[in-house]
Amino acid sequence: MVEFSTRRMLVNASPSDCFDVVVDFEQYPQWAPDIKEARVLRRDDSGAGGLVAFRAAAMGRSVTYTLKYFYGSNPLRVAWRLVEGDQVRHLDGEYELAPSADDEGKTLITYSLAAELAVAVPGFVKRRAESRIMQAALDQLRRRIESVSAERAQRRG
Repeated sequence: MVEFSTRRMLVNASPSDCFDVVVDFEQYPQWAPDIKEARVLRRDDSGAGGLVAFRAAAMGRSVTYTLKYFYGSNPLRVAWRLVEGDQVRHLDGEYELAPSADDEGKTLITYSLAAELAVAVPGFVKRRAESRIMQAALDQLRRRIESVSAERAQRRG
């Protein structure tokens, strides 16, 4: 059984700035070092990425996978599900963004992920790798969001 892991972080940016970075899939290789390529294969009626193919570096290998993205009634949530992958059997997750109740102008990002490789990996190795990958992903995402948000603020005035 695949279990979800969840991490949260506070980002110094508006929820809309955060969401814009999260769904700008083609830019992922610019700020996420393990993502080597991201291609939107299909967009939904609103123009949002619906089916996205990725090529990533993982444990010294090149991994390819395709994710289907879901945008529901909450405009600050995006979820994904694995469609296919060469080294990945399960890769489902979501980002949920919420304005911080305590810090105006900041956003609480909740990142949930359930992943399973196609090759068997001992549980303790999987948990340690999963924790490291999630923390690195959030740190990289925070840097990108705060950079984009600062650039937008400068342009506004």
